[in-house]
Amino acid sequence: MAPIDPHSFTDSSHPLTTHVSLSLYLDFNSFIIHGSALLTLSSAFSGELSLDTRSISIDTVLDPLTLASLPYRVSATPDPIRGTQVVVVLSGQSSVLIVYSTSPSASALQWLSPLQTFSKSHHYVYTQCQAIHARSIFPCQDTPAARIRYDVVMNIPNSLSAVMSARHVRRRLPVPEEAKHLEAGSLGSSLWSGEDRVVEEFAMEQPIPPYLFAFAVGELGFREVGPRTRVYTESAAVEVLDAAALEFAGTEDMIKQGEMLFGDYEWERFDLLVLPPSFPYGGMENPRMVFLTPTVIKGDSSGAQVVAHELAHSWTGNLITNINNEHFWLNEGFTTYAERRIVEVVQGADIATLNMGIGWRGLTDEMERFKDNLECTKLWNNQEGVDPDDVYSQVPYEKGFQFVLRIERQIGRTAFDEFLKKYIATFKFKSIDTNTFLEFLKANIPGIEKEINLQLWTEGVGIPEDAYEPVSTIYTKIISLAKEFKEGRMPSEDEVAKWNGQEWELYLENLPKSCEPSQVMALDKRYRLAESKDYEVKVSFLQLAIASKCREYHGEVEKALKAVGRMKYLRPLFTALAQTGGTEEKQLAKQVFAEARETYHPIAQGVVESILSKYI
Repeated sequence: MAPIDPHSFTDSSHPLTTHVSLSLYLDFNSFIIHGSALLTLSSAFSGELSLDTRSISIDTVLDPLTLASLPYRVSATPDPIRGTQVVVVLSGQSSVLIVYSTSPSASALQWLSPLQTFSKSHHYVYTQCQAIHARSIFPCQDTPAARIRYDVVMNIPNSLSAVMSARHVRRRLPVPEEAKHLEAGSLGSSLWSGEDRVVEEFAMEQPIPPYLFAFAVGELGFREVGPRTRVYTESAAVEVLDAAALEFAGTEDMIKQGEMLFGDYEWERFDLLVLPPSFPYGGMENPRMVFLTPTVIKGDSSGAQVVAHELAHSWTGNLITNINNEHFWLNEGFTTYAERRIVEVVQGADIATLNMGIGWRGLTDEMERFKDNLECTKLWNNQEGVDPDDVYSQVPYEKGFQFVLRIERQIGRTAFDEFLKKYIATFKFKSIDTNTFLEFLKANIPGIEKEINLQLWTEGVGIPEDAYEPVSTIYTKIISLAKEFKEGRMPSEDEVAKWNGQEWELYLENLPKSCEPSQVMALDKRYRLAESKDYEVKVSFLQLAIASKCREYHGEVEKALKAVGRMKYLRPLFTALAQTGGTEEKQLAKQVFAEARETYHPIAQGVVESILSKYI
């Protein structure tokens, strides 16, 4: 008896779930989902089966064959990280049916009122299950070790439509008999079959980790941008849809490039959903339906790099998955490498090198952030008693990328490409740990452990000496200009004439953490960085302004924090205000969060709360 994941109650002696059938009734008035979950196990089991839940009310647990009640118990006190353990007692069953309801505070769900949407007239809800939030939507073994196929019957208002990380089967009228299991809970068949309701059916036939379970429901519209790709937004957001279709017009070229590098695209479709501004991440690689923040629409196609990253996950992360979050670098390090290979071909080597440079700067910043918690600077780290949302960082992405790149540099790109294809083909649709990867690496590249200190890279703290800071003409020039700013010289208009957002981001990231207020204001007066529509640029500049005590920019900081809910921007701005600011900045942080809190996703709310409690 032993846990297989520090973030799950799943036990190693229990059979894993292989399929989940869900019936879901979405109640937009109460922000609750009434549901039933039929879990099918890999084998029949007798004994106590542990499941993960968070803020879920269990109505009844049944044997799906006999509909007899099964004994179960719910832990009295929720674990602050893992949530509530549900233990079902089985006697030779290979499946279990659970009737339940979610909570309005479900950590995976953000319910938007009509006023929070573009249309101002229709509700909207979307999910974010990574890292450990699927358990707040349905009882499950919420660990990437348990790969599941699933099907869903989703009952929603007929004015709305749904998308999922699954194949859309059909849209139809509800049937009263479908609600019979839910009647064991708090939903009657008359509600299920209401005249204003419709059913959407979905099926995911390939086994995925539970964190890739995803859906969104709203008044949605779409554009075709390729043979395998539609871009979805709220149908009322016509300008956003037009801009997204332009930004992501090259998606099919990226898919083809991915296939050349890594093998067949296994998921049939690669659709993109641009979510409301409150979405807490840049993108989420949900198979068949990638979720994106609107902040990636920059008007110059550079936002397509986020799409390249999520596309790369189709091989590294979705096909091969880390077995738990302690091995998260297996997902993100390989995907960051794969993303930059795609960008190199589609957008050029200079752009790929700029990305590497921004990543290198981000990695060195994370080493400073975790100087008092060196465990978080390891690729393979101990997360017992640690909330993965609290330690989310660039380390698995950028140090992981550096490790993958180190292997490529050792054996050469041609040999590494062959290795990568073999790695993906060998472990596709499996969840693995770091040791499994290292054993495969040593078996397929004999002697690699004599050339690269594999243990230092995977278990050592900090940045290894044989990591690679990128070198290119553009990169070197920008770093040089950033150093000159420290001596009082601002870049000339000729020098920045061809710069896009990435060049400015790299420049700003390499300036001192704080400068003379007059310097900061002069830079902005010439180049209007605080007003940039590229949030990477805007937020980098506003961080500098806060640290430099330029209080003239507090209005822009407040506007930015109220306009978006992406944690990549919330975390540094709230940290700058709370950690390095004075009384006025700390007060601004508390005031803005109090006013904007309800517009943030629950995951983002938790992250900001932890920042404020740490520094204020």
